[in-house]
Order: sequence, then structure tokens, then C-alpha cells
Amino acid sequence: MKLLLKTLLASIALLVVAAGAIYFTGNALNVAIMLGKPHHGWDVSLKAPPPDYSQSGSWAALPGKRSPADFLPAGVPVSAKDREVDVFFLHPTGYMHGTDWNSPLDPNSETEENTKWMMANQASAFNGCCAVYAPRYREASIFRYFAAPPADVVKKTMNLAYSDVDRAFSYFLDHYSRGRPFIIASHSQGTDHGLRLIRERIDGTPLAARMVAAYIIGGGITDREISGLKTVRACNSATDLHCIIHWMTDGEGATLDASPHDKYLCTNPLTWERDGARAPASLHKGGVPESGRLQVDFFRPDIASGMVFPPLRVPYRAWTWAECRNGLLFVADQKDGPFDDGLDFGVKNYHTVEYSLFHMDIRENAEARVAAYLAARGTAPSPGHK
Repeated sequence: MKLLLKTLLASIALLVVAAGAIYFTGNALNVAIMLGKPHHGWDVSLKAPPPDYSQSGSWAALPGKRSPADFLPAGVPVSAKDREVDVFFLHPTGYMHGTDWNSPLDPNSETEENTKWMMANQASAFNGCCAVYAPRYREASIFRYFAAPPADVVKKTMNLAYSDVDRAFSYFLDHYSRGRPFIIASHSQGTDHGLRLIRERIDGTPLAARMVAAYIIGGGITDREISGLKTVRACNSATDLHCIIHWMTDGEGATLDASPHDKYLCTNPLTWERDGARAPASLHKGGVPESGRLQVDFFRPDIASGMVFPPLRVPYRAWTWAECRNGLLFVADQKDGPFDDGLDFGVKNYHTVEYSLFHMDIRENAEARVAAYLAARGTAPSPGHK
């Protein structure tokens, strides 16, 4: 009886807080953030142990280990070639809960299902050109981005996540890559870590020559940040090498929100030109609707839902035009279409479909860049991965 009363009082308290927040803010998202975010500072005692990257379970994708990163769009044949290049893929935020600022890395959770969603719908775009490696890491909670936590919490949260990425990259270089060329690929939070990895581990070092390119998408990378690098630069063409590709996607009619004084780097994925002008839909190689669903629920317990990931569907070719404007990539309005996942926040922000909308463009371009790299290198193939 006491437990029931305590639960009832807690529920009433939450309703009172929510009602007050709605009254004062008029914004349900603000309410969700206020109620769902971690209500403590950064505490190392709450963190999961660091992943052991010598164990296959610490990798969401690994050659020879079945995962959704192996998915192919319907009608796209399996490559018969040995893959001479690797991809080091950093997944975006899948930890949509506020138990702590960093993911507890629970294998039986919605967070893990979201990681699988990212393998199926993002990392899979690279399985035609390359062997895919994707580390699990103690990623930052979505509330690191939404809840405006104190600066010290943000720094410690991201540093912990990056420390795993850094160790995974070292293990990848020492035990898997072993001198082979590689691509860095990422999305959103993964792109925050990917750019830092390039800045601290690759730029200005011999690794820059081994990096075919970096598809670090949807992370708010600015031209200023790229200009601050020593040897790695922005890509300017479809077969440019040792360079960075990035875009952030909005639908036609969305409000321009990039500052003209420090605008985002925009690569047009239909032409692969930096700040590319409008390219017609006839150049669109194809989008692939997502398999499964990205789960975004701040209040549901972080427990596996049984999410199923069916095979990828047939690509939608010549589906959208694309144009860089003031650092943002604009595309046709996707409302009520196969790429409308309901997560555009009502402002035509297509962040969650930045890979799936251009899946075939990424797939074919990665293959073309790898071919250009191997041709320029002109050396015998290194030991390949199927």
C-alpha cells in the first residue's frame, strides 16, 4: 500500500511539473527534455567498464561476424571481389535515455537495437567497397545535445565516448588494418568523434595518405574547422582523395539556419562537389528506405523491444534533387514519402535519413574513390577481406 501511494504521488508530481512546463514553455519537447535528462552531474562510478576491443562483442560490425552492416539493397549483387580497403564506422547517438550521460552498453536494450538500426541503414552503404568495422562505444546520451548540460559535463561525457573510439581505432590499426588503406565514416555524434580522430590521429601524419576519404556526415562541420587542418581538406570532386565529405540535410521550404560567417561544409552527394549547385533528380543514384525503426522515446525503459530488421528494399532512383545553399544541403520535401520517418521535428530537418536518402550515391561513390585510390597507388593488392 505504501509503495502504491509513493508511486501515485510521484506520478502526480511529474504531471504537475509537466503541466507547469507546458504552461510556461508551450513546448512538449522541452518538457520531455526536462523530465527525461539525467538529474545528476558527471560521475565516473556510474560508467560501464571500457569495451575490450580484442573481443568481437565490442564491435557492432566486424568482417566474418554477421550483422545488419552486411545488408544489401534488393537487386544489388554481392561483390565477388576481395575488399582491399577497410571502413572504420562511428555510429550516431542511439542512447535516447537519461539514466546517465553515457550509455551503459547494455546488450539487451533499445540502445543496442538502435545501434543495429545504424548498421543496417548507414554502415551497410560501405559493404560494397570495403570491410566494415564499427566499434561499440560508451556514447553520449541524446540529452548531452538536447538538455544543455554544464560545460564540464559535456566535456567529460564526450571525452569518455571519444576515449573508446580512440582505443578502438588503435586496435583496428594494430590488429585488423595492418597497413591497408581505410575510410573513416560516421554520422551525427559519430561525426563529432570522427572529426576529432582525424584532427588528433590522422591529419599531418602518414595515416593521412592511407585514408582514402572521410564520409563524416551530419555533424555540423564548418568550413573554418576544415581550414584549420594541416593536410586533410574538403573533397571537391567524385574521386578526390584524402579528404572530407560532409552534409546536413533539410527539405525544401525549411528555414536557413547556418551562419554565413562560419557556414557548414556542404558536399552535394549527387555531384560530389563542394558547395555544389542544384543537381537534378536524374543524377540521384537512389535512396533506400530504412529497415526497422530508430527508437526515440525518452521515457520508456531502455529495454530491448524485439525490433526486427527486414532486408533492405529496392532503391528509389532519381527520387530527389539536391542543392547546397549557405552550407546546408536542400532536397525535395519528403513528407508522406518513403523517407518520411516522422523525425523531422516539424521543420523539415532530415538528419535521420541523411544516409538512407543517398544510400546508393554513397555506395557507388565509395567504390569509385577506392578504385581511384588503388589505381593511384599502383601497387599489388594487400591481403583482402571477403
